[in-house]
Amino acid sequence: MNKFVILAALVAVVVGAEYTTPAYPAPTYSAPAYSEPAYPEPAYSKPAYAEPAYPEPAYSKPAYAEPAYAEPANAEPAYAEPAYSKSDYEYEPMPYSFEWAVKDEPSYNDYSHKQASDGKVVTGSYRVALPDGRTQIVTYRADENGYVADVKYEGEAKYEEYKPAYKTAYTTESSYSTEAAYVTEAAYTKPAYSESTYSKPAYTEPAYSKPAYTEPAYSKPAYTEPAYSKPAYTEPAYAEPTYSKPAYTEPAYAKPAYTEPAYAKPAYPESNYPSKPAY
Repeated sequence: MNKFVILAALVAVVVGAEYTTPAYPAPTYSAPAYSEPAYPEPAYSKPAYAEPAYPEPAYSKPAYAEPAYAEPANAEPAYAEPAYSKSDYEYEPMPYSFEWAVKDEPSYNDYSHKQASDGKVVTGSYRVALPDGRTQIVTYRADENGYVADVKYEGEAKYEEYKPAYKTAYTTESSYSTEAAYVTEAAYTKPAYSESTYSKPAYTEPAYSKPAYTEPAYSKPAYTEPAYSKPAYTEPAYAEPTYSKPAYTEPAYAKPAYTEPAYAKPAYPESNYPSKPAY
C-alpha cells in the first residue's frame, strides 16, 4: 500500500514538471459593414387660406346739447376808504438842544450830559466819574449812517492798598493765654455831607386824543345763486361686432420611408483549449 502511494506521488511530480500553459491567439473581430440610411427631407406645403377680414366697428357720437350756465349777476361791493385824522403827537423832526450837570463832592457825584440836533444829525457827549478816580468822557454822533461813539478817560486809576483795621498783640510764651488780645479799632470821623435835594421837574403830561374816524360798514353783496340743469341726452347703442372663423385645410405630412438596416452577426473562431490532463 505504501509503495502505491509513493508511486502515485512521483507520477504527479513528473506530470506537473512537464505541463506548460498553452498560448491562445487573441480573437480578431471585424467591424460590421452597413450603409448609413439616407432620410429624405420632408416637404411641407404651406396651407393656403384667406386672411379673415374684420369690419371696423362704427360708434356714433352721442348728440346732446351743451348745457348753458347763466353768469351770476352780482355787483362788486364798494368799500369806502376810511378817513384817518393825523394824530396830535406826530411831529416833523425839529432842531433841539439840552444840557445838564451834577457835581456834588461830598457824595462823589460828578457827571453831566449835553445833546443837540438840527433835525437830521444828533451830536452830544456825557461824562461820568468812575470809582477808580478816572473820568469817562463819551462823545457821540448819530445820523442816517448809524451811531458812532468816541470814548476817552481823564486822570489815573488809583487803587488803595488793603490794610487791616486791627493788630494782634502777642505776649511772651511764659505768659501766653488762650485768649488773644486785640487792639480796639481805630476811631475815625464819619464824613458829614449835606443831602442833595433835587426838585422834581414840573411838566404837563401830554394828552393824546384818540383819532376819530367812522368804522366803514360793508354791505353783503346780493346775487342770485345760479341753477344748473342736468343735461339730457340719449345713451348711444353700440352693435356687437361678429367675427367669422377662418376656414383652411389642415396640412398632411408624409412619413419618410427608409429601410431598416440589417446587421450580420460576427463569426468568432472557436478556441481549442487543451483537455484536462489525466493523472
